[in-house]
Amino acid sequence: MRAEIDRRAMLLLSGGHLGTDFAGGALPALLPYFKDRFSLSYTLVAVLMLGSTAASSIVQPLFGLFSDRRGALWLAPAGVAVGGIGIALAADAPSYWLVLALAVVSGLGIAAFHPEGSKFAAYVSGRRRASGMAAFSIGGNLGFALGPIAAGLLVAALGLRGGLLLAIPCLAIALVLVLRYRYLASFAPREGEPSSAPAGVRQPRALVTLLAVITLRSVSWFGLITFIPLWEESLGHSKTYGTHLLSGMLLVGVLGTVAAGPAADRFGTRPVLMASMIAVPPLLAAFILLGGVAGAICLALAGACVIGTFGVTMVMAQEYLPDRIGMASGLSIGFSIGLGGIGAVALGVVADSVDLRAAMWVVALAPILAIALGARLPSSTRRPGLRLHPVTEP
Repeated sequence: MRAEIDRRAMLLLSGGHLGTDFAGGALPALLPYFKDRFSLSYTLVAVLMLGSTAASSIVQPLFGLFSDRRGALWLAPAGVAVGGIGIALAADAPSYWLVLALAVVSGLGIAAFHPEGSKFAAYVSGRRRASGMAAFSIGGNLGFALGPIAAGLLVAALGLRGGLLLAIPCLAIALVLVLRYRYLASFAPREGEPSSAPAGVRQPRALVTLLAVITLRSVSWFGLITFIPLWEESLGHSKTYGTHLLSGMLLVGVLGTVAAGPAADRFGTRPVLMASMIAVPPLLAAFILLGGVAGAICLALAGACVIGTFGVTMVMAQEYLPDRIGMASGLSIGFSIGLGGIGAVALGVVADSVDLRAAMWVVALAPILAIALGARLPSSTRRPGLRLHPVTEP
């Protein structure tokens, strides 16, 4: 196993992550425009997020299973390309249902990339796996932050048809991955060689608990990215202001990722996860109550706590399921996050039946249960015992 992260390979993988999440991040910025164009309720707006989330997240374990059994590095460039094309066509789709269908297509591209991308991120990270996964996550977080900015600027300047240009950066990144395909493939462990996958025994009970924590964290995550622009618009601010606030939260989340990975390597994954989750409810409550600059600062810090631990929980899942790291990645950044996206629809129902403020309070308080569940996770993600055979890439 290599001791250090291969920086060139990680840059390629992180770039691919940026491209896929750029496509995913563009959708929230388009939601207020879709709401006006098609006269949508909050519930139907949330259904768009659910469709994208179900496709991009819930089906990820299937791609992970395929990746673990057969190896599928080609899914990385293909996923980036499909994700970008889908969201670009959705921006100018003439009907709500076509927007939903294209959001699902984009989501499937995103789902295809993540298990294979995160598996190879583990291969190139060596012993510094939390730091490596943080670097991989930085690309995704940065892409999710840039997506709303690009979508907002293009639509404000050119109308929804300007969203067709969102495909360009994704296609460019996909081309780079194709050109560097052989280089990335060289990091796959061969038969009989040591793997960068974590060693240890399966801990299914801990994995289930972790997935529940991620799901509850994702309720807040999807609630924020779905409703922040709409919340700010309900307070009298412009669509552009809400998009900028969302992008600011996502950009600060990148800084949270930069800090969380090395901290997890030094102090352990569970302490970093628990500290971040404990901070989220009071920060979001302050955002709702204070508003203005103070509220924006609290929102940004909450974003850093939520987003910063995505890589940490991915490492934990891979260590709880060490012989199937593609599947573990699909479960942690796919299935469980996707279940949180279903919660976004429930939040839309709350917003329609009560009001948007009530939905925002649910977003703020959901992590409290995650904190209680997180306390049940093992104090160490590694346990002595049987060392599993290395994961191999055919």
